[in-house]
Amino acid sequence: MFTLKPIAVCASMLTVAPAALAQVPQFGQPIAPADIASWDISIGPDGAGLPPGRGTAIEGEAIYVAKCQACHGEKGIKPSVALAGALVGGMGTLAPDKTPIKTVGSYWPYATTLFDYTRRAMPFQESKSLTADEAYAVSAYILNLNGIVGSNDVIDAQSLPKVRMPNQDGFIPFPRNPK
Repeated sequence: MFTLKPIAVCASMLTVAPAALAQVPQFGQPIAPADIASWDISIGPDGAGLPPGRGTAIEGEAIYVAKCQACHGEKGIKPSVALAGALVGGMGTLAPDKTPIKTVGSYWPYATTLFDYTRRAMPFQESKSLTADEAYAVSAYILNLNGIVGSNDVIDAQSLPKVRMPNQDGFIPFPRNPK
């Protein structure tokens, strides 16, 4: 038997829905550019966004021992925290017949990623606490442990993007705007 109830429900929805959509939720407050600046710290593979500063592996060793070694282990080889992961080693393990050991030296395609991640997320309990000089020095130390840069090489905004990582050509570029 035909009833008018479904028609009445549809009619009421059509009259109530536009009124509900017209009300915009009032969440939060506008954010000022100065508030965003401290979080807008992304670094591109080409070095865009790198801050002023510098560091060497020799300078980075003391910082690493004080702020990184507790999780990543001595010289980044054997982490004491399971989720920390090794930073050094694994060279030649990205072959089909081997178990891959993905470290900064064996896997990461860009040295700028190391700086970006170190500055943004390390040390784990105090993320974003390293100065730019400390982040450059720790990055230089980890790159040096992997045999990528020398112990006295100065790492800064000009030299870091020029560091050629061993696995730089090991990735297939993803087209951002496929045609």
